[in-house]
Amino acid sequence: MAQPQQENSQQEVKAKLDIPQTYSHRIANFMIGAFGSMGFLCLIVIFFVVWIDWNLDFLPHLTPFDPFPFPILTMAVSMFAIILSITVLIGQNRQSKIEKIRQQLEFEVNVRAENEITKMLAMLHDIQKKLGIEQPHDQELEEMKEKLDIQELHQKLDDMES
Repeated sequence: MAQPQQENSQQEVKAKLDIPQTYSHRIANFMIGAFGSMGFLCLIVIFFVVWIDWNLDFLPHLTPFDPFPFPILTMAVSMFAIILSITVLIGQNRQSKIEKIRQQLEFEVNVRAENEITKMLAMLHDIQKKLGIEQPHDQELEEMKEKLDIQELHQKLDDMES
């Protein structure tokens, strides 16, 4: 009986972790991956060196088209910087969403573990009583056997943020 419930919870977790892959998300992922690589850095450096060499007339058989101080290159680099900045922000936003999902998942796992441990403590205490093993009253154990109040926990967190 626990197996179908476990499969459902695993499917729910997987659904939460699967961030929708729209066309724009796929483009953003491609750009983040491409712009953040050493290969791309090398390609850009080579491009700039060739551009500057070409326009300083260091390359034979090629006519300069963007003389010093390279106004076309300056404009292109400025536009590229804007695109790169936006790409970095997109990547950070995406990473933030993933991190929020992970935090929620971790919280849910911790709450479930807390409930299971509380249940096991109560069961062990009941077994101890049934076997006639007497222990002195343990206030800490009694507090540990109390069920976690999620609403109270959320309220404390909200109060701390205020």
